Amino acid sequence: PEMSYRPAVCALFIGLMGFAGTAAASPELAQKKTCMACHTVDKKVLGPGFKEVAAKYAGDKTAADKLATKILKGGSGVWGNAAMPPMAATVTEAEAKQLSTWILGLK
Repeated sequence: PEMSYRPAVCALFIGLMGFAGTAAASPELAQKKTCMACHTVDKKVLGPGFKEVAAKYAGDKTAADKLATKILKGGSGVWGNAAMPPMAATVTEAEAKQLSTWILGLK
């Protein structure tokens, strides 16, 4: 009986490690995908700071999908006059979701 739990525990641990690795990689992904040319974590540059974005969408269950879409398609008018260009040419849908999840997790 004791041995039967080991594969499940190992799978859970490996899964959690993968999730943590994904979350930890997001600042590097944001840098690699040139997000940091217009954004920082803590303050507005050309676009809003990521913590400001997280605060604005706190409690919105659909925020991760909304932000991923905005990353891919671009947008304007939410944070002032500066338009965010579409990033779909350089950011995949999976990367956009990873970035939006990371941004929303910032405090």
